[in-house]
Parts: sequence; structure tokens; C-alpha cells
Amino acid sequence: MPAWAAKELRALGPLGPREKRTAAVFALAVFLWTSGSNKDIALPLLGSQFIDATGVVLLAVALMLVTRIVEWDDVLGHKGAWNVLVWFATLLALADGLNRVGFVEWAAKGFVSALLGVPPYAAMTLLVAFFFLSHYLFASLTAHAAAVLPVVLATGVAVPGLPVRPFALLLCYSLGLMGVISPYATGPAAVYYSSGYVSRRSFWLLGLVFGLTYLATLLAIGMPCLTASTSHS
Repeated sequence: MPAWAAKELRALGPLGPREKRTAAVFALAVFLWTSGSNKDIALPLLGSQFIDATGVVLLAVALMLVTRIVEWDDVLGHKGAWNVLVWFATLLALADGLNRVGFVEWAAKGFVSALLGVPPYAAMTLLVAFFFLSHYLFASLTAHAAAVLPVVLATGVAVPGLPVRPFALLLCYSLGLMGVISPYATGPAAVYYSSGYVSRRSFWLLGLVFGLTYLATLLAIGMPCLTASTSHS
């Protein structure tokens, strides 16, 4: 394998002007990603927050177009990438809007207020299920955790007899499972959907089936195991 790789590299020949320009753009992008919003290593003259990750991407694409590394027709030809951009540009804005107007907090509080008087383990099951399924309203796991997790966790803590540590762990573990439920649940989900190998109907249906399967497994196996391990620790 190393001999084959060395042979192929020799066949490619030395770096051409386009490859050198590409390397320079990528080096600049990596530097800005790591230093652009870091106050400890950012450029002193430009301040600690002079560019964010999105700005770095746009700058890199613009430089690649200006220096003729890629042509505009090449950019337009990536339909999957444009599809992902449209999905996330709209859905992230919608999710952020729902959070800003207080809809998410209102819905969470309305649901959890109905759990008054419910037995502890039943309440824990319903809260974890609500936290999992409410991700249909979000296009980001981070936004979901920031908006809903504190409300659900605070409600669980207020339920008499509810084991708090297993409950918190179940909520955190569910974040790693809910990314399959929709084409916009996570960044990779949108990429998978845009590839076109799975139809829209199948993606939603399979997301629901696998999501409910994962949730049921987490509750049926994870909750007893976490509760038992916590009680013995």
C-alpha cells in the first residue's frame, strides 16, 4: 500500500498553482476557525470576536471563487449542499423563533404541570419521552438541550421520590438517540436526506420507527439499569 501511494503521488507530479492556492485558502480557514473567536489567540488588532465559523466558510468560498480554484458553475452544481443550506437556514430560524417567543418553554411547562400527582417512575418515563419527542421542534441538539432540558430537569427534581441522577442521565443519553427522527434533527441527518437515497416519506417513517424503538429501549433497559446502579452506589 505505501508503495502504491508513493507511485500515485509521483504520477500526480509537483503541486500546481491551483493546488497551492487551495492549500493557502485551507490554511487560512483553519487559522481563522481556531483563532477567530478565541480571545486568547485572536489577532490583537482585530479584537476577540472578529469573525465566527460561518464567516470563515463564506470567506473561504469567496476566495476560492475569486482565485479561480473553483468556478461558480461548480458551486451551483452541488444541489445536495444547497438543499442542506435551505433546510437549515429556514428550520434553524424557525426553531430559534419558537424559542424566542417562549413557545417551547410554554409547551414544556404546560406538559409538565399535568404530571402533578403522577407516581415518580411514571413521571420520569413521561418526561423523558416528552424531551425526546419534542426534538421535532428543533433543528439543533444544542438549541433543544438549552431550551428544554432545564425545564424538564427542574420538573423532575420537584417530583417527590423521583431518582434525580438516573433521570438526568436518561435525558442526556436521549440526546444521542434523537438525531434519527427527522431530516433536520442534526447536521448529518440533513446531509443523509439530501443524498437522495431515502425518499421523504421513508425518511420520516423510518425516523419515527427507529426513534420510538430507541426510546423504548432506553426506557425499558436503560432506566432500570441506571436506577439499580445508582441505588447501589
